[in-house]
Amino acid sequence: MRKSVLSIAMGVCLSSLAVSPAFAQSATGGVAGRASAGDQVVLVNNATGASRTVTVAGDGTYRLSQLPVGDYSLQLKRGGQDVGQPLAVNVSLGGTTTVNLGNEGNLTNLDAVQVVGSRVVNRVDVYSTETATNVTREEISRMPVDQSLSSVALLAPGVVNSGATFGGLSFGGSSVAENVVYINGLNVTDPFFRRGNSTVPFAFYQEFQVKTGGYSVEFGRSTGGVINAVTRSGGNEFHGGLELTFEPAAWQERGKDRYHKNGSLHEVYSRDNSSWYKSNIWASGPILKDKLFFFAMYEQRDSRSNSYGTSSATKGRADNGFWGTKLDWQIADDHLLEFLAFSDEAESSTKQYQYNWDADVLGNQNGEGLNGSGGESWSLTYTGHFGDNFTAKALYGINKLSATGGSELDGACSIVTRSGEYDDKYGEPSLPVGCHPTNARPYSRYDKREAARLDFEWTLGDHLLRFGFDHEKVTSDNSLFNPGDGWAYSATVMKPGDELSNGALVPAGVTDVVDARHYATGALTEGLTQAFYLEDVWNVTDRFLLTAGLRLDQFDNKIFGKTFIKIDNMLAPRFGFSYDMKGDGSTKLFGNLGRYYLPVTNKVTDYFGGGTIDEHKFYVLNGWSEQKNPETGESYLAPILGAQIGSVDDSQNVLPKEDFREAVAKNIKAPFQDEAILGFQKALNREWSWGVNATYRRMGRTVDDVNINSYGCISGDWPYVNPGEKVTLWCEDTDSYITIDTSKDGYKASTTGVVMGYSKPRRTYKAVEFQIDRAWDGKWSFNASYLWSKSEGNFEGPVNSDTGYADTGLTQNFDHPANNQDYGPLFNDHRHQIKLRGAYKLNDMWSFGGTVTAVSGGPITGFGTYWPNDGRSAGSPSNEYGGGGSFWLCEQNCSSSNPADWVMKYSPRGAFGRLPWTYDVGANVTWTLPVPDVDLKVRFSVYNLLNNQEVVNVHSRYEAARGVKRPFFGEGTRWQSPRYMQLVMTYNF
Repeated sequence: MRKSVLSIAMGVCLSSLAVSPAFAQSATGGVAGRASAGDQVVLVNNATGASRTVTVAGDGTYRLSQLPVGDYSLQLKRGGQDVGQPLAVNVSLGGTTTVNLGNEGNLTNLDAVQVVGSRVVNRVDVYSTETATNVTREEISRMPVDQSLSSVALLAPGVVNSGATFGGLSFGGSSVAENVVYINGLNVTDPFFRRGNSTVPFAFYQEFQVKTGGYSVEFGRSTGGVINAVTRSGGNEFHGGLELTFEPAAWQERGKDRYHKNGSLHEVYSRDNSSWYKSNIWASGPILKDKLFFFAMYEQRDSRSNSYGTSSATKGRADNGFWGTKLDWQIADDHLLEFLAFSDEAESSTKQYQYNWDADVLGNQNGEGLNGSGGESWSLTYTGHFGDNFTAKALYGINKLSATGGSELDGACSIVTRSGEYDDKYGEPSLPVGCHPTNARPYSRYDKREAARLDFEWTLGDHLLRFGFDHEKVTSDNSLFNPGDGWAYSATVMKPGDELSNGALVPAGVTDVVDARHYATGALTEGLTQAFYLEDVWNVTDRFLLTAGLRLDQFDNKIFGKTFIKIDNMLAPRFGFSYDMKGDGSTKLFGNLGRYYLPVTNKVTDYFGGGTIDEHKFYVLNGWSEQKNPETGESYLAPILGAQIGSVDDSQNVLPKEDFREAVAKNIKAPFQDEAILGFQKALNREWSWGVNATYRRMGRTVDDVNINSYGCISGDWPYVNPGEKVTLWCEDTDSYITIDTSKDGYKASTTGVVMGYSKPRRTYKAVEFQIDRAWDGKWSFNASYLWSKSEGNFEGPVNSDTGYADTGLTQNFDHPANNQDYGPLFNDHRHQIKLRGAYKLNDMWSFGGTVTAVSGGPITGFGTYWPNDGRSAGSPSNEYGGGGSFWLCEQNCSSSNPADWVMKYSPRGAFGRLPWTYDVGANVTWTLPVPDVDLKVRFSVYNLLNNQEVVNVHSRYEAARGVKRPFFGEGTRWQSPRYMQLVMTYNF
């Protein structure tokens, strides 16, 4: 019996080939098309035998939604009898495979699809109104894509690796703290910082979808991008496999040692190395044929890392296991129950040693740090089809994450560091500085998300009504503090007369200063988020599809059970269209317009509601004394503190609040982003297709702690408000609320007493994307994209990559009006992105793959410490990674205490040029054992083949004090990772 095969091109196709608007949380896919009215379309899952039947409507259309991802057989029936030959159909994640059937059951949209042998590829998805990129695990195995969700996401146009000190991905110019990750419909994003997610092995996944814009109403709580993934499932046949991954240290190129412009040593990487090995075993099959199926996996991971400095070294080790399982119960053909469970709990240790760089000799151990992460997660999903026209879906799940760290010396040893300027002046120390093994704050955080949602689809003639409810409760139990005596001591170099953050001046004759910081925070916080959505998918004609939806979001952040911030009635409209221009599915014009809201993280609630001690004391540094490590007995250096300079700077303290009216604006609103997309896509022939789309994003509101000091009755100088808008705050003096227009009022300048406001926060992203694709046909595939974009504004988002400030929602951008004064190119502004990838099968034994990525560099901005006519600092003079910064640099009379004497120069964003382009080339070769019925493959991949190690971030603080340039401004802080190689061996049966 001859069969045809329909399948959406999954191998990094045009980014607009994405999602039918009819699939809640996009954990499934569908089939739709046209046929003779009254006929029946029967779809059978090849793996499980489950079947779905739908009657073709009077207008000649049919639709089968909420289908598990996989391969199916489609048969047309008339009067109970088969018509024509069965068609083999592939259902992809979030996609709609279009199958138009003739009167004899034959495929009628053949001219709009690719045919290679028996394989047919639907090139244009006329049911899609968003931009996304789909990739399967099979396609990834043909290319040099590393085993992480981030590596998959980077295949999509508009997604770049952020050069921020805290890492992450930027989607469409957004910050790294605006993205969400779903696994089988369960949100697994870190709720505390929103910069991480649960980690699941690559081999556990079946398919990935990277959404870069235009997603429909069931998705929310993101103004960046969405990574959507589904896991593997079992079927009626037993299968199993083994996968081994080798990444030895000998296959890793060493990093380059970095030097300052004056020739002194900055960072040493040339002796660092790491290794990574893992073994993965899996099995799948039926527990009860045609009814109950399982997929189970266990993976053991073993990693080692060695890092060498000039006087100390660290050795890291992690041996951890992952387990995961998926159960599918096909209760009946129209009813499916799915259970997912996994654990990514992990522990690691880091041992600190003395080290002699010149002799390359490892000394005695100074201590050990211990870290933990991950947790156990599970979800239960029910999908029911009630007749041809109504579908219901319900999900309930738990996602747990954790982050812990500490050492056995936390009680005895404080953090002690020396700035780069200090070491540049005096050279590297001969002994370890301080006795703490990691110089990190002890911390513990346990996050738990309870997720529940209901989704419904109801077909009414030409309309598909989609509606549902989404509820999440996320709790975080957090603790973070300085070890030892609670103070962290940092030695730095300053000049006599320099002003410290406490307002004191460095005494005459003093150049060496210790900045002692006392820090402690922690609380039990809770975030409740829920949403209702309604969408109408209207087939206006057989060529024109229109979607109109509305999402209603509500956020409620609590501290110890008491509401801290509550924001409701957030209406997010979404509109989209898709026009099948020729009526044959070969050419499409599409667009999307929508609003997206971003919730407040638990970090903000923790900071305000739980209280935070953040104080600074300054001392004259009178040298160093040799002390003995309380555990090892080895010698180390401790600072000798002289006279204290000035009083304690407690301006950053946040006391625990009983009455949150004093800390949060009564009329606070959630950040939102508006987005518009217009695109075109065309199949050139049965193999090639191309497309172009334009995207515009505008973020017009944010929330942050803002310095409001012009009203003495406001308790605390940094309430949480919408900067640049009218805010309503509690006034203690009048025992009533007052309204302040923070675009004109709220900040009182020091010395001059001038009252002013804050610039309204703005961020825009404009992009044009071109892409051409040649789908995999069993022989070769190719994809190329070019993206021009511009990301501009006066704030980046909920984090501040410019200064390395990673506390989401607390950016320091509004500690002073000078912090966001300038509108210009932002940190994640990369004007040009070029991405190429492809695969080629030489014969049954050998195949090859390659990737090329070229990204232009971001802007270099130099931040000052003051601005004209204000005696209050706008940026920290002692801490390079704190205190915002201004866009003014002092040129003359800078030592004067009178701001009127200063001669200052305006220095906008990007004034010091741009970082260099980064290039990343990957290549792989795969050997397949040429024996029938034996699935054995060995893949060797090289990442960063050309070993480019360009700088991706620099020191952005220009001034250490008024008129005093930091010696290392503009020099690198982060670079591309060196070349490394990986061998993966898989055996499946």
